[in-house]
Amino acid sequence: MNRYAGQRCFILGNGPSAGKVDLHTLKGETIISVSNGYLHADYAEISPRYHCVPQITYGRMTEQDVVAWFDEMHAKLGGAELFLNETEADLVQRHGLFPGRVVHYVALRESFDELKKRSIIDLTNPIPRVESVPVMCLITAMYMGFSEIYLIGVDHDHFKTEKYDYAFRLEAQAGKDFSVSTDGKVLTSWYDDFQSLARLWRQYRVLREIAEANGVSIVNVTPGGQLDEFQRGNLKVLLGGSR
Repeated sequence: MNRYAGQRCFILGNGPSAGKVDLHTLKGETIISVSNGYLHADYAEISPRYHCVPQITYGRMTEQDVVAWFDEMHAKLGGAELFLNETEADLVQRHGLFPGRVVHYVALRESFDELKKRSIIDLTNPIPRVESVPVMCLITAMYMGFSEIYLIGVDHDHFKTEKYDYAFRLEAQAGKDFSVSTDGKVLTSWYDDFQSLARLWRQYRVLREIAEANGVSIVNVTPGGQLDEFQRGNLKVLLGGSR
């Protein structure tokens, strides 16, 4: 905890808006990437320090699919430390995955709706389950002590576009998401999707309240997107003013 007290970090999401950002400008910054984010064109150059993967939903994804995905991930992550849910620990051990890499396991067991205190969430204890991986990243970043956290490529706009797109082409995970068609069209009903979005927005609201209670600034510098729980900023202005 507090390894990076007073410092800033960037959470790099996989939304299509990230494709409009010159990621080269993030070189030298502390970056947390997510899920398939190692497929970003400039990933190797910006060299994220941490990578988060939330609990895995098995459906179209079999155990062998996950092994293939993790093998692809390991080959492209560079030196990033990895955060996984505890449910994947046995699979990683049995298949000898991520050799030589630092892997941290979190226990995604609790509920955000039952979280009454607004203190920094302790990663060494069971933590709330997340609706989307940027939520996991925000929990992790605040635990590590970052006082300025910037979100990039966190679009959450598929309910308007009716498609779930990425800033890159999927490889090992292509076609494995049961909630979308192979061309990215959302397959779940709006009723079910809006229930999920309501949970997600409540989680972001709680994290904003935790940040405000602990002197942490969370700024959304995503160009576009629908996430409105955090103040907006401009990445070019931010980096231009600091270099």
